[in-house]
Amino acid sequence: MRSVKKAAVWLFLAVERVLTAQIPLLPDYHEESLDFYSHFERSPRQWDLDEPHAVNATGNLVFETANSLLQHWANTRYRIGHTIIPGIVPVGTILYHGALSGPHIPTTPDWVAMEPEHSMVFCSGSVETGCWHVTFAVTRPMKVLYFDGSSAANIPEGTMDTQDLVAWSEMRPEWVDNEEQRIQDLCKWGLQNGINGLVRMEVNFEIMICNFTSHMEVISFSNLDSPRLKIGNVTDLPEDPNSVHHAFEIMHSTSWRENYPGETRIVLDYSALISFYDTDLVPSLMPRRVGLERWDHRVAGISPEDIERVEDRLAQVLERPPVTASGIDWKTVLRSVVDRYASRLDVMQYLTNITLDDTPVLLDRARKVQRQLRTMLAPYILLAALPPRDSVEVNATHSWAAPVFQGCATTHTSFIGTRGILTPSERLLLQAVQETSREICRVITRIWASGFIAGLDPLYPADQDIPADRIRTLMGEWKEDIARLMSWLDWSIWVKCRPACGVEEMCYLPTWPIGFFPPDHPFQAWNSASTPWPDPNEGEWKRPQPKCIRRLEPYGF
Repeated sequence: MRSVKKAAVWLFLAVERVLTAQIPLLPDYHEESLDFYSHFERSPRQWDLDEPHAVNATGNLVFETANSLLQHWANTRYRIGHTIIPGIVPVGTILYHGALSGPHIPTTPDWVAMEPEHSMVFCSGSVETGCWHVTFAVTRPMKVLYFDGSSAANIPEGTMDTQDLVAWSEMRPEWVDNEEQRIQDLCKWGLQNGINGLVRMEVNFEIMICNFTSHMEVISFSNLDSPRLKIGNVTDLPEDPNSVHHAFEIMHSTSWRENYPGETRIVLDYSALISFYDTDLVPSLMPRRVGLERWDHRVAGISPEDIERVEDRLAQVLERPPVTASGIDWKTVLRSVVDRYASRLDVMQYLTNITLDDTPVLLDRARKVQRQLRTMLAPYILLAALPPRDSVEVNATHSWAAPVFQGCATTHTSFIGTRGILTPSERLLLQAVQETSREICRVITRIWASGFIAGLDPLYPADQDIPADRIRTLMGEWKEDIARLMSWLDWSIWVKCRPACGVEEMCYLPTWPIGFFPPDHPFQAWNSASTPWPDPNEGEWKRPQPKCIRRLEPYGF
């Protein structure tokens, strides 16, 4: 046994010696040149660690909206949608419809739900007659168009903007509650453009179906025991616990689609994505966002010229054959960036969020941050690029770390950039990944380089004690840099209940229509007696914050 261990140690050392002796292959970080360093010499400003993202850059916004498609949590947090994207509901997908008019399949456009808990709200009937509930199966791929955000929330703050544009080529805020006209006109437009369904998000995801016989068949048409949900005639909440329980179970079923991968029963075509954060496609919205937080971004205010440009682009993406796209799995490309950095940035923010003036604790945390940084950057730290720590020049500018910055920033996109076949939507997504990766890598490389020179790197520790003042200064700078980066990225994956909710609770974001009912509506009793019908432009309804609520009786917010 001992000889086996000795052999293993010998093999490890031999492999390490061989790998150390090898000259690392220099990656083709940019399509402009096969020589990494010669390219770097031609464009040094691009990899300047002190050059932040452009003030008016929207790559972070395109990135996070595209990364959040069909995820309930992110689209509840930011209700006003900025993306339109076609997709397919695959064969075999099960859809549900609560019939309001008895045992009849709708002959006009109507709604289906992705979960029966949602559709049964509309399964009306008395205790004596029961109610009718239809289960459909998709029989051939159904082409749909998805509007992101809380696009089925009938509130006047902008959730209907993109639908108004498609249906009527203008915003019609006076029709915010006119769902019958909206579904008729969207389906009229849709059927002319090969679209049979419009996907939206309410308390859960739903599809406006334009023709119930063209892509689906009935699996069951069931006369159910009525769920006895009393909507509209209950004034005292405790008398209707079944309705409250059912509403909470809808939210429970919604939680299955809260985060990545989201609603997987709808497959989106990212190569046909249209974003209102695309400044080339929709330049008129740029000045309207200046100085506003993302909660306040609207599509309303778009110019007639930009509306026409969006309509032309939408017609093009719906007409083109799929073979014109690159075949790149953009959903995975976006997610790979999030997976690589989200949890580590979260940990580093925690480590730097310290107010103690205890030098040993600060030093321990600084070293832990440095180890996280080295782990993230390890694939790009070329041996030939490392400097002597006592160099005056590296202490001043950290320019020696530019190759590390460039390698990190381009690893997810260098291959894509060499592809000749990219649709306009794909070029937008490529730019979004490039801008996002660049800023992440600029910040973490800059922090790592300062820690490296200070002697905090685990592989190159300082030969002597690091002055306490220097540690405090570094930790203060790192805290600000990480906070600024995470605020700019604004990934919804970081928005969670802290501490985590208990077993009998669920983490909840204020979700339309819960809490948005008129004062005489039964569910309004869920709010405290002193809380008026909430203004969607105020408080937690405008800027939803997560909180733990009970998912078992007694319910409450």
